[in-house]
Amino acid sequence: MKTLVSKMDKLGLLKFVLIYYAVIYIALALVMPVTIVILDPTLFLNPTILFIVIGIALFFGLIGYFTFIRPYFVYKKLPTVLAETDGEFVYLSEAKGREMVKLDSAVVTAGAFTFEGRQDAPTSRYITYTPKEGRPSYYDFFLENGNIAMTLVKENPSVTGTPNNEIYQAYKNEIQPLNKQYGDLYKQYRAEGTTDEQKAELEKQMEEIDNKMNALTFSTIENNITNPVGIQLWPGNSYSMELEQLQALAAKVPAEFKTIPSIDKLLKRIEVLAKTAVGQKFTDFTLPSPEGNPVKLADIIAKNKYTLIDFWASWCGPCRAEMPNVVAAYKEYNKKGFGIVGVSLDSDAEAWKKAIKDMGMTWDHMSDVKGWQCEGAALYGVNSIPATVLVAQDGTIIARNLRGEAIKEKLAELLK
Repeated sequence: MKTLVSKMDKLGLLKFVLIYYAVIYIALALVMPVTIVILDPTLFLNPTILFIVIGIALFFGLIGYFTFIRPYFVYKKLPTVLAETDGEFVYLSEAKGREMVKLDSAVVTAGAFTFEGRQDAPTSRYITYTPKEGRPSYYDFFLENGNIAMTLVKENPSVTGTPNNEIYQAYKNEIQPLNKQYGDLYKQYRAEGTTDEQKAELEKQMEEIDNKMNALTFSTIENNITNPVGIQLWPGNSYSMELEQLQALAAKVPAEFKTIPSIDKLLKRIEVLAKTAVGQKFTDFTLPSPEGNPVKLADIIAKNKYTLIDFWASWCGPCRAEMPNVVAAYKEYNKKGFGIVGVSLDSDAEAWKKAIKDMGMTWDHMSDVKGWQCEGAALYGVNSIPATVLVAQDGTIIARNLRGEAIKEKLAELLK
């Protein structure tokens, strides 16, 4: 991965020129004394020449240090309400799985602290701080060469000063108000006393905001897929994108980013989604039934005019909320040739069996009880549930991710 030097410094081009000449002049400063001694040792004793040589070395040496040897500078200012944190530590950390690994530390002085160092390439990092009383705070940013300025406040902290942080901050400035609007609407939706009519209206408003957030996120990723910001945002937001959007982004990913584990995994998932897209033939697999008997997907598809492959789990709240719609569709259209096979992403066999009974799921079921490592889910690129795949008797995939009334509407169209 190429090193990206900060463009925050307005004299970036001048600094580059100065670095170039710094190397030359420092080399000359080192070579000159040797040359002078060889040519005429007495010249080296000349105070004027000696002063010039030392001056050149010091001047350009300092320029070289401040522009090349010390390339990134992180300035953090804690909110005034945390002024009592003077003398405490904050940490430069890296997220590894669910853990924050401390890489460096700094002491808070007068409500501020600094980190200095050299970064070969931009990378996602966190500043972590744990007050004496309260929960730890995590502030994400891109660690890269340049002067990074961050103001840490409870609401809307900011990170500016370098290319990737400027882009990332601009995205946050737009997405955070939308997140707040969505959260406020959700609180109203969940509030006691909210009528069904009010909930229906709130659902429409939330869907509208959700669409805005998805559009903003996709646009940001699309415009930055060749830099660390787009690469950082893409995997976590890929679940809301259509296959065509995913393929368009995949075609633009630079080669140096394709080896990043999260990107490599996503690119492979896109290939799987393309193989199991609408219009493609289904991919067969066999998993155990609740009784432990092998269930072959192809056998279930062969006996129904249309079969819904329903990926779910007993621990999944949205799956349970959606299940009454699935049950209703099955009861209405089962005798007309509609079948369902539930593929559970449970890891607890007893919880899986209990949920089947409790929710009246009277159709075929299968699971390897491996949770998110479910082999059947992997074959269809499932990374969030509930997820569905509707397959015709000839094996052609008709639709994906039908939910709610959309299931009945599709079946009404197909089973006239």
